[in-house]
Amino acid sequence: MSTRHFRRIKKCVSLFQSWRQMIKTYIVSYGFKAAAIALLLLLFWQKDLHLQLDLQAASTGLQSTAPIPPTLQSLITWDWLRPAPALPTATSGTPRATPTAFASSPATVPDNPANTYSNLHFPEEQNISHLQASPPTRTAKEKKQLAYVRRFAKVARAEMQRYGIPASIKLAQGLIESNAGESPLARRNHNHFGIKCFSKHCKKGHCTNFTDDSHKDFFRRYTSAWESYRAHSRFLEGKRYRHLRELGVDYRAWAHGLKKAGYATDQRYAQKLIRLIENLGLDQYDH
Repeated sequence: MSTRHFRRIKKCVSLFQSWRQMIKTYIVSYGFKAAAIALLLLLFWQKDLHLQLDLQAASTGLQSTAPIPPTLQSLITWDWLRPAPALPTATSGTPRATPTAFASSPATVPDNPANTYSNLHFPEEQNISHLQASPPTRTAKEKKQLAYVRRFAKVARAEMQRYGIPASIKLAQGLIESNAGESPLARRNHNHFGIKCFSKHCKKGHCTNFTDDSHKDFFRRYTSAWESYRAHSRFLEGKRYRHLRELGVDYRAWAHGLKKAGYATDQRYAQKLIRLIENLGLDQYDH
């Protein structure tokens, strides 16, 4: 063998060894990764195959003719698997189909069952008639009296707070003494409580006479009804009526006290005051 052939063989052997070393290095470096990928692919393939087999077994199991125990057969119903029947479409001229649940009932079902009130109880009409009673019908005289009360209620309350005279008593006395503000004494002299003048040396315009020349029939003249209300409060501050303030707002006691103290000669003056206060509800202004 010549030297040239020997060098070629040696070169080929050296090249083969270098290639083998390269392949060995590649396998060591990438062989583990390649094996892991191959293993994962194998596992996914087996999983997919197992899933397909299970689905086929389930589909065949639904069609199985294996007998069902009688105890379960009475409990199982397959109506929910059946499609619901289509409802007919309502058209003009075609009546709407009655649902089966209502068709079996002989009674007519209202449009809004929530308004049937079958679970509520309402009292009889005669039992609540007193709640719906209208206000009592007032006579023409009572209407005039109430108009007078509305006019002077604030003044009467203000005088009560200052002098302690119940507003109901003051209003009732004003109604009686002035005939609800329509008496000549109330219209000409603004005198709503029949207060007389006992001065023998009064100035002109201080009082007037309505019946005769006797000075006992002279009545005070005021510039306004408010001045008359204030004069009445001061009049009841006198020695004869001062003790009545201890009665508070007891209009009954005040009415009898005024009669007993001689405010009026009418023997039924106290009863008239009380009846007027209770009929018109004047005691509401005392609180």
